[in-house]
Amino acid sequence: MIERALDTLVTTRSELLQSGGSDACLVHIYPTGPAMGKRFPLGISSLYLGRGEDNDIRIQDSSVSRKHAVVHPVSDGFQVEDLGSTNGTFINDLPVDRPTTLRDRSYLRVGNCIYKFLTGGNIEADYHEEIYRLTITDGLTEINNHRFLIDYLDRELARSIRHERPLAVVMFDLDKFKSVNDTHGHLCGDYVLRELSQRIKKFVRREDLFARYGGEEFAVVLVETGMPMAIEAAERIRRTVYETPFRFDGAVLNLTVSLGVASTAGGEHGLTPLELLRRADALLYRAKQAGRNRAVSS
Repeated sequence: MIERALDTLVTTRSELLQSGGSDACLVHIYPTGPAMGKRFPLGISSLYLGRGEDNDIRIQDSSVSRKHAVVHPVSDGFQVEDLGSTNGTFINDLPVDRPTTLRDRSYLRVGNCIYKFLTGGNIEADYHEEIYRLTITDGLTEINNHRFLIDYLDRELARSIRHERPLAVVMFDLDKFKSVNDTHGHLCGDYVLRELSQRIKKFVRREDLFARYGGEEFAVVLVETGMPMAIEAAERIRRTVYETPFRFDGAVLNLTVSLGVASTAGGEHGLTPLELLRRADALLYRAKQAGRNRAVSS
């Protein structure tokens, strides 16, 4: 997907210069799909974003208004103005209530879509660095993605087997998450996923990995960690979600997660990353069957 985006959507430096936007652009980073990685140069003219056909960036998503927002060039850079949209415009998750200046590497959210603002004298290097980041990072939650998780686990599992050292995986997902989207909308669901990720990554050790496995499912890889410590980590995750409600647009959501904890003592020749993840996922399913809001280990 990333390769296709690079092949078909990368704007060359000459195209940027012709458009008048040699030192600033917006890069589409979420949702994933064919548009991921596309960049939109900013120049001397205002750039409109919305669902209508007359926008400079047309976003065919129901969360986006027909005329949603506009980016204006100003003397010291670029400002974003919300155009009375239904779901709002945000910069770094703060609502745009009045024209607000974009700063380098700010995140601009329009409905369900996220763009990264890049500017400066080395925009080509920044752009390609951002494209690489997109290959290993989930655009919504800003944690590592499924692809990086598999690569990382493959390396750590090989090291575990070679040195006969313990390795653990905690898999978890939000209980009854579909009802959040159905009741409060997908913008609320996206907020919950981002907020959960921010809460959890605060206490993930530098040597460990926290990644979005897919949808509302996440994984934490704990290196040099046996089952007792892995269970402690799982319980900490559970409490972090359970004990603090999520708040969105006046709604208070009391949410829980179910977790599965799998581990290896090392030396399991032939064990693959997918098999270890399947073990954890099966235990997660058992936690769901047992009543949710709990961790189940092997």
